[in-house]
Amino acid sequence: MKFEEVKIIHELICRVIKKKSAELHEPYFDHNEIKYLNETIKKKFVSRKGNFVDRFVKKIKILTKSKHVILTSSGSAALHLALVAIRIEKNDEVLMPSLNYIASANAALYCGAIPHFLEVDKDTLGVDPIKLENYLKRVCIIKKNRCFNKKTKRIVKALICLHTFGYPAKILEIKKICAKFNLKLIEDSAEALGSYYKKKHLGTFGDVGVLSFNGNKIITTGAGGAILTNDLKLAKKIEHLSKIAKKKHHYKLDYDFLGYNYSMANVNAALGIAQIEKINFFLENKKNLHKRYSEQVKKIDFLKIFTDNGMNNSNHWLITLILNKPNKSLLKKIFEYTNKKKIATRPAFKLLHKINYLKKYPRMNLESSIDLENRIITIPSSAFL
Repeated sequence: MKFEEVKIIHELICRVIKKKSAELHEPYFDHNEIKYLNETIKKKFVSRKGNFVDRFVKKIKILTKSKHVILTSSGSAALHLALVAIRIEKNDEVLMPSLNYIASANAALYCGAIPHFLEVDKDTLGVDPIKLENYLKRVCIIKKNRCFNKKTKRIVKALICLHTFGYPAKILEIKKICAKFNLKLIEDSAEALGSYYKKKHLGTFGDVGVLSFNGNKIITTGAGGAILTNDLKLAKKIEHLSKIAKKKHHYKLDYDFLGYNYSMANVNAALGIAQIEKINFFLENKKNLHKRYSEQVKKIDFLKIFTDNGMNNSNHWLITLILNKPNKSLLKKIFEYTNKKKIATRPAFKLLHKINYLKKYPRMNLESSIDLENRIITIPSSAFL
């Protein structure tokens, strides 16, 4: 029966995309990418200097309604900068879901901080606000407006909320909890450009939001990311840090802080301009692709397709199937068979608390995360399919 189920999923994907092979998420380019890249090369403005960076910033501001946007060399760099800017220091605890990409944990470790792993909500795949609040009430105490872990005696300073696969977490509830426990809120919206919660763009609810423009994201700059914030003081600090904390001077080289070479190059921004010009095309196509998959999944009784139930407006970055029951061996067969047939499928992220160098860090009960790890299948989701 298991092999029958494997074939059903493979045939479902092929039937929807009308192709016998597909990557998980590929970029789509047309003539404008070539046009803008040629322009940067002809003018020899391929690094920091050039007008495409400013133009790309303006486009992102218009789309997200964020007051301030700082472009970075990657989404991972953006996360690290965000933590540095909000003063995450050695031995501070940073809360984050275990069902998560590795960049969040790495960014905390770059600061000498302690990743602390949280449970997710099965309805959103994001942090579970009810379990989070109950957990913090049990393990934390507020002293002098700071949140302390009663067991470790360390300050719990921030929470990184991932909008998993582009689907909105319960961000308003999470934001209220952060305010209650004096936690800084960072929205990891790396996968969520073009996703909204109650008509407000993800990444604009917290103190800082982070985007990624990696080659597998809904739009790409090749490599790149961005930080969103409505705090002018914080924005200035982040921008300064991203440019090696160099003092302004027309020829002297001097620095006033430990900075990072994290700013985006003009050549990457040129690619980003061509891509963001097509964002509505991408969003509409991915919405239609999700709909086509949904129609086929309705006919299958052992799995469902993940959706935001129309409550929000997701970009459907990675379209996700979920087995009705956890089945590790079936998942393995699905991934091996489909990928052998050149249809790319992937599991959920490996849970962070299971990665060898992260096993020692604190965590809450992660029953739902472990359950989902053995049920999730991400499937070809490119906007042109």
